[in-house]
Amino acid sequence: MNIILLGPPGAGKGTQAQKLQNDVGIIQLSTGDMLRAAVASGSDLGKKAKAVMERGELVSDELMVGLIKDRISQPDCAKGFILDGFPRTEAQAKALDKMLEEGSHQLDDVIEMEVDEKALTERVVGRFTCAKCGTGYHEKFKPTKVSGVCDVCGSTEFSRRKDDNAETMKTRMAAYRAQTEPLLPYYRARGVLKKVDGMAAMDEVYRQIRAVLAGT
Repeated sequence: MNIILLGPPGAGKGTQAQKLQNDVGIIQLSTGDMLRAAVASGSDLGKKAKAVMERGELVSDELMVGLIKDRISQPDCAKGFILDGFPRTEAQAKALDKMLEEGSHQLDDVIEMEVDEKALTERVVGRFTCAKCGTGYHEKFKPTKVSGVCDVCGSTEFSRRKDDNAETMKTRMAAYRAQTEPLLPYYRARGVLKKVDGMAAMDEVYRQIRAVLAGT
């Protein structure tokens, strides 16, 4: 089973992909992780990627699709894969489709996690993490039981991602609308696009995704 999760930054794609990997055995593919692994391996593609990144340039679609091709050929991807950060543009989607077709693979479902932009910004801006154990919290939706103290390890040190602010979210949402939203009609025309309520509780979003995968 090969799927793509689509949705703006902060929609929870990574969280849902990790749950699917743990429960179903289809592998979550992170473009960042693949790039780092390729560079560390010293493979031909890794050397090309390293040279590009050292020049401060963006890795080309061709190179990124090549990395995905290598990754999905590995034994742990036998049950399938989940892409949650790629493709971002229609050109990347077409390049991915061509590669999969040439390798006798296919996309089973492309799942859009629909969100409300204002509510999503509130969700992202309010989140923070225990600096010691990594447990995630939210000022409104998941505060610590005791103010300033981690529920899990008792640490009083917390951190926030630098880009978890309203201005950055505005920029990221604009980029998503301009670049990635055009993927929706592309995949709709192919008959593989499905939708779930990305603003529902995490377990409910997961239930909806599993229902899509089950064809119900």
